[in-house]
Amino acid sequence: MTEFESACERDDAHCITCGDEGTAVRVLDAGEETVRCVDQDGVVHAIAVDLVGSVRPGDRLLAHAGVALTRLEGV
Repeated sequence: MTEFESACERDDAHCITCGDEGTAVRVLDAGEETVRCVDQDGVVHAIAVDLVGSVRPGDRLLAHAGVALTRLEGV
């Protein structure tokens, strides 16, 4: 586990460091380090995917502060 992962572990989708909720996003365009994603409100975000590895368009992620924390399976 990286230092970032341990500082921002999920607890009911909240960051334990700052208390903010993670945001579910869907990948629009896949890049190597940063991808374009859209949230449920239609807002497009640039999201770093270093912690989750490669992604494909259509993948769903839980993101916080511009960083994908984990993949959302079956959602």
